[in-house]
Amino acid sequence: MSVVIIGGHDRMVCQYKQICRQHKCKVKVFTQMPSAFNKKIGTPDLVVLFTNTVSHKMVKCAVAEAKNKKIEIVRSHTSSQAALKEILEEKRR
Repeated sequence: MSVVIIGGHDRMVCQYKQICRQHKCKVKVFTQMPSAFNKKIGTPDLVVLFTNTVSHKMVKCAVAEAKNKKIEIVRSHTSSQAALKEILEEKRR
């Protein structure tokens, strides 16, 4: 399964990647909005939005792109390791 994580803390990127690897997922993490963001998202199986630590512009771009490509979006207000683990375990069921 491929996952794109949008938002979160810069210092947590390594932990997010490690958690995804433990759940056998490929992952891209965007904590800041790069140029041509909508093209860099790609076509993952799941988009995880950490809404507390992301700009509104980035959320709007990600949601629009996900709707166009019919990608599932999961929103989490917290950007903790536990929240990410819970999301990935829920999707595995």
